[in-house]
Amino acid sequence: MNGITVLLIVVLAIVFICVCWYISTSNRIKRLDIKVSEALSGIDVALTKRYDVLTKMVDIVKSYKEYEHQTFTDVIGLRMGMSMKERNDASAKLDSLASELRLVAENYPVLKSSENFAMLQRSVMDVEEHLQASRRLYNANVTAYNNMIVTFPSSIVANGMGAVSKQFFEAESYKRQDVSMTNL
Repeated sequence: MNGITVLLIVVLAIVFICVCWYISTSNRIKRLDIKVSEALSGIDVALTKRYDVLTKMVDIVKSYKEYEHQTFTDVIGLRMGMSMKERNDASAKLDSLASELRLVAENYPVLKSSENFAMLQRSVMDVEEHLQASRRLYNANVTAYNNMIVTFPSSIVANGMGAVSKQFFEAESYKRQDVSMTNL
């Protein structure tokens, strides 16, 4: 082989390696851009979940609280309306049952509001953790993307693609507000 052929093969190999590197770097920048978009969508999903879950849970807790208040009011009202004879008859029946079963129990409705308040607290913690995780994922992807487009030599490809830095998460003002639970 003569010197020109060897030189031509070396030049073509260098050009081939450069083209492969350019395509590979370009594809990596595009994949990182997609990951940033996906992570941003994850924040929207978490914010929607936060709004939907918490507003529904607050409504459920309010409903149970109102139901239990009304039930206790009704039970107390019924007892207050009993005549002395009705109270004596009820007491005699309970005494006879107590001697047979050795147990006296009043049939109060099962209280659910305390369980609902606990469930609401767990839901708040769950959706807030999910939201924080989504924001952290987004910011990590933005960091990787921004690092890729500003560091040499990948910045050459990024400039050729017109890639611009992404901003870290900044919520809109109405989405920054937490769901109010003060009216429970």
